[in-house]
Amino acid sequence: MLPTIQSFVTPILAQAAAEEAGGGNVLLEYLDKGGWMMYVILIVSMIGVAMFLERAFNLYLLRRLNARNFVARVVSQVENRRFREAIDATEASSKHPLVAVIKAGLLRSNRREKEIERAMENEMLAAIPQLQKRVAIMAVMANIATLLGLLGTIFGLIAAFSSVAAASAAERQAALADGISQAMYTTAFGISVAVPLLLFHHLLSKRVETILLEMEGGASSVLVAIAGVRGDSGTDGRAQR
Repeated sequence: MLPTIQSFVTPILAQAAAEEAGGGNVLLEYLDKGGWMMYVILIVSMIGVAMFLERAFNLYLLRRLNARNFVARVVSQVENRRFREAIDATEASSKHPLVAVIKAGLLRSNRREKEIERAMENEMLAAIPQLQKRVAIMAVMANIATLLGLLGTIFGLIAAFSSVAAASAAERQAALADGISQAMYTTAFGISVAVPLLLFHHLLSKRVETILLEMEGGASSVLVAIAGVRGDSGTDGRAQR
């Protein structure tokens, strides 16, 4: 399995190296010196980067929204009893879950407060799995890259001592140096891949946390506004639409 991966990746890297002057050759030489485990770590890094780009596009671009201005606009319209305009404001193009949460509350603004709150909570609970999707895997892949680097180190040391045992006295020093060099290459590469993946995980986690806080704060503000309007109007649980 692993030799097959190496035989698949090596021609691709060799072609890229032939097209690039100087720098590509250094990369290919670096990977070759570390042994086949370097290619496994390389595959982990490519998967991790692709996953981060997909999640970053989803969380930072598709779910982009000025939550403070959006909530302020909706609350202002609710306080002025313009519920139809408030609902129209939730027809935003953003996929930020705050939009769906507030819309769920506004559509039930003529019902009991508990029903409005429950509708908003259901929307928030439905949004959480989509927000957290594949985010935790980034940390797992960072740990995998580190462990693969350590595993490559062990394999390199085993190869070094095996070569020393089989080599003549004149060849032992060179064999030991090659094995230790291979071991250090895999350790360095594994850590070099793990650090960016941990950073990616932190960035995505903070974005998810921010969205969750915006949902909770926005839902509370709108719920308080609806309750205040209903209290001021003296109705029995039916806001003017």
